[in-house]
Amino acid sequence: MWQTESVDLDAYFARTGASASSSLTELHEAHVRAIPFENIDVMLGRVPSLDLGDIQDKMLRRGRGGYCYEHQLLFTAVLERLGYTVARRMSRVKTGPRTHFMSIVDDQLVDVGFGAGMLHPMPLADGAVVDQAGWPHRLRREGRRWVLEKRSGDGWELQHAFEDDVEQQPVDYLAANYYVATHERSPFSRQLVVMRLEPGLSRRLVGSRFTVEHAGLEPETSTVEDLGKALLSLDITLTDGELSHISSTLGTPEAQRS
Repeated sequence: MWQTESVDLDAYFARTGASASSSLTELHEAHVRAIPFENIDVMLGRVPSLDLGDIQDKMLRRGRGGYCYEHQLLFTAVLERLGYTVARRMSRVKTGPRTHFMSIVDDQLVDVGFGAGMLHPMPLADGAVVDQAGWPHRLRREGRRWVLEKRSGDGWELQHAFEDDVEQQPVDYLAANYYVATHERSPFSRQLVVMRLEPGLSRRLVGSRFTVEHAGLEPETSTVEDLGKALLSLDITLTDGELSHISSTLGTPEAQRS
């Protein structure tokens, strides 16, 4: 059902630097640090494929990234091949629809697809606080749902909320993926989003605004003038045609020269 048997573990470990003997925490961090979060296909007018073969070709062989469905489908399939029991779930980001793909593994929240969010799994325990690359995150129980929060200068900021007992099927993610990629109210259908996270450093390209944030310091934001160079700094290389198409939606100099 989840195409777990088709996972190319050798290609995955070559991409992430992890191994079959790595712990869940090590696997999680290696994935987040190696594979970018991005919605470039959506900006090129495509609905990202959720076929695991297509995801592996894109992420493992072509050096691209993806958004939550692609990241989580790949990562959870890898975990199942390694013998983990995975519960795939969906959460509601802030006050939006329930469209985010996260998972529960060994009583831990596993989420490699929330952009510059979680570097490590979080224990599914009320009040649990985990430092995520320099940004503390907290899980709270509210009735039937779990609430994930991130520490900011103004206190704890809601990230997303989920129920741990609502089973999901592949078709649920197909429907959510189509909505996120095409609906006018989806933030990912309207603007380019690329994110990288590593210990102490978060880098985010949203539209034409590039933000670099070091843990404990104020973020620094600038306007992108060379999209290709900005993407290369985030470990993404596109063709000239792809760059021109995306630049035309951002109003960057590449678009003005084309």
